[in-house]
Amino acid sequence: MDALDVARWQFGVTTVYHFLFVPLTIGLSILVAILQTLWHRTGNERYLKLTKFYGKLFLINFAMGVVTGIVQEFQFGMNWSDYSRFVGDIFGAPLAIEALVAFFLESTFIGLWIFGWDRLPKRLHLASIWAAAIGTNLSAYFILAANSFMQNPVGYTINPETGRAELTDFVAVLTNKVALITFPHTLAGSFLVAGSLVVTVGLWHVMRNRDSADTGAYRFATKFGAWVVLVSAALVTITGDIQGKIMTQVQPMKMAAAEGLYTTESPASFSVLTIGSLDGSREIFAIKIPYLLSYLGTGDPDGTVQGINDLQAQYASQYGAGSYTPIIPVTYWSFRFMIGFGMAAAAIALLVLWTQRKGRTPTSRWLLRAGLILPVLPLLANSFGWIFTEMGRQPWIVFGEMLTRDGVSRSVSLTEVLTSFTAFTLIYAALAVIEFKLLVRYAKAGVPDLTPTAEPDDTDDDAERPLAFAY
Repeated sequence: MDALDVARWQFGVTTVYHFLFVPLTIGLSILVAILQTLWHRTGNERYLKLTKFYGKLFLINFAMGVVTGIVQEFQFGMNWSDYSRFVGDIFGAPLAIEALVAFFLESTFIGLWIFGWDRLPKRLHLASIWAAAIGTNLSAYFILAANSFMQNPVGYTINPETGRAELTDFVAVLTNKVALITFPHTLAGSFLVAGSLVVTVGLWHVMRNRDSADTGAYRFATKFGAWVVLVSAALVTITGDIQGKIMTQVQPMKMAAAEGLYTTESPASFSVLTIGSLDGSREIFAIKIPYLLSYLGTGDPDGTVQGINDLQAQYASQYGAGSYTPIIPVTYWSFRFMIGFGMAAAAIALLVLWTQRKGRTPTSRWLLRAGLILPVLPLLANSFGWIFTEMGRQPWIVFGEMLTRDGVSRSVSLTEVLTSFTAFTLIYAALAVIEFKLLVRYAKAGVPDLTPTAEPDDTDDDAERPLAFAY
């Protein structure tokens, strides 16, 4: 083990940990804005209760996401300074816009939304949560545009004197075809996570507090969240199909690694399950769906999908001697876990809707248990999706331009990386406990009491004080 290995592990762990908060923040910001819009248009108090209820969960998650995201960006300069030096001219532009525009927009208007209850006009307050939600989603786009450059470099030239990549077309970076499909795919996955949380909390209260005066609000939340999950699952499937075809165009090795396909095939089958040697090079048993991989990769059931061996020979000839094959068991199983966990979440959401048809109240303990694990499933699907995306690109840190081993900081020792890795892991573990306890605590507390209460009177006169809703 050397500094490169530990730096890769540290970046992987912190990235996956940070992304546990990101999809919930992205999806829940829009769902809370929709709930407040429903209250604004109908005046129905249950929508106001749900807005404030899920708004608290959103704010808890948002705060944790900001904290972990700051550490994430510092790593570029700490452990990956050679990478930052090579690609900083391009990578810095979308990240700077994300910080100066998108993050400023979301953080400013979240503040107005938090402190603006009963202080701002209703329409302006509603506009605040929508502005924050839009800022959150814009933030995601600029970050994904930067990541997409690593997958499919565009809009740049290599300066032969400095050896750095220099930006020549910023519009090309923002309209990278990988970014244009990764963004809706990521948003759909985020709504899958957020909808699952809405379902879980609503279902728990429906089944545990059946005689509560707020049962109607929880029933609506459960159905609303379930429909969000089902629609999101459909969008994830559609956008994922398009993404697979683009991936085959720009990174054919990644598609071959997703299937563990060593020889070029036409047509190519997709294996639902494969048991093979530990290095993934030899198949022992497999369950396959004919023509599916060809369709996923090319859109043609009889299309040709290049194999790992042919691509390895091609890359060795093009880029020089070395291995250009990712770790096949990781890419193979992460791809299937991504699909499997997402489908499981959709199945549970469909079951929840079925058990509440025609006003029925679900009673099955197994359904409650399934509901409690529901938010974990899309989180795992998102995490394995990113593991596949990043591990499938290996050994490149910028595909076709820079190897991962060449991007690590040369002056950082193994001891230094191990020390920071250990410290981050312990801090993140503590934050995970705090996040979980806060979410559970406020989720169990239920929707807030909106009974008007008088503000404290700290004046000497008897003038009537305005009323404020307890939050």
